[in-house]
Amino acid sequence: MKVSIIIPFYNCAYIDQAINSALRQTYKDIEVIVVDDGSTQYVEKIQPFKSKIKYIRKENGGTASALNAGLRLATGRYFAWLSSDDVFVESKIARQVAYMQSIGSRVSYTAFKTINRNNKIVDEIHSRKMSRRSFQKLLLKGCPVNGCTVIAETDLIKQVGWFDERLKYTQDYEMWCRLCLYTRMDYLDEVLVLYRVHPQMGSIKHGPNMVKETQYVQRKYSSFFQMASKKKKL
Repeated sequence: MKVSIIIPFYNCAYIDQAINSALRQTYKDIEVIVVDDGSTQYVEKIQPFKSKIKYIRKENGGTASALNAGLRLATGRYFAWLSSDDVFVESKIARQVAYMQSIGSRVSYTAFKTINRNNKIVDEIHSRKMSRRSFQKLLLKGCPVNGCTVIAETDLIKQVGWFDERLKYTQDYEMWCRLCLYTRMDYLDEVLVLYRVHPQMGSIKHGPNMVKETQYVQRKYSSFFQMASKKKKL
């Protein structure tokens, strides 16, 4: 049950910490794929890991394009996404894969802690288990899923149509909405990711553009979820 951990990288000073946390997983059947999205800074931090990872470099195209490039190279049954400024808890893959196999899950997400630039814990964020319909309603209000907590079947991501490269800031939100048309997203209430909050993160630098894309995703899937609900009733 190999897991492909894909790390999109673009000018991020924390890339070495992300790669190290992926390689230190207690679950050993993994491959770590770092997709350099045309970086001009901090590339040297990847060099010490080159013999232990798959590394590809491409022209800058955004997170969705980097994830898709990694997925094309992935050989694992499962896909996990790790942002270059975040950190996996050492037992993340082992705990989550075991949970998914125990309930027959195709995609799941977990709780997480936020950390600052110095790795100090700031907060702890939990969701809750809910029905597929309740989860869809919640998605229309905002994104309750931290993308780096997700593990999904690689073939499932490809089946629903890859990440939308037209979306530069909400490609994860749109993907979770799309997946909910095909299957449920299961929740494991364990903290397995450390999510870094810092001034250079995309949600801070590109706030207005994220709001526009979020509104687009909500309009799009409001009608899709309604149609899916009507079909289920029939």
